[in-house]
Amino acid sequence: QVQLVESGGGLVQTGDSLRLSCAASGRSFSLYAMAWFRQAPGKEREFVAQINRGGSITYYAASVRGRFTISRDNAENTVYLQMNSLKPEDTAIYYCAATVRSTSLRARDSYDYWGQGTQVTVSS
Repeated sequence: QVQLVESGGGLVQTGDSLRLSCAASGRSFSLYAMAWFRQAPGKEREFVAQINRGGSITYYAASVRGRFTISRDNAENTVYLQMNSLKPEDTAIYYCAATVRSTSLRARDSYDYWGQGTQVTVSS
């Protein structure tokens, strides 16, 4: 089992940057593929980005590709989401998630462990 705690959210203006962190504790972090999802008010939770166990393969939602970067530090048991050129439509609660699966990594149901979320608000 793994416990996840997100941090780094906040209120920023359009065009600003933020870096989210997700600290993991429990079983070996390197066993898990990791992802970021987000949920805006009144909307379903949606996939943002994912990274494989070793950190060599990443995938992004079309809406964030080229602006967001997911990375991980297995020595520090942490996954990051660097968010640049933020837009008001990026406003949401951002969640990190972990799974031992190696396929269907863009599907919400593939993830077994979730953090509590961190709020990101982008003002226009």
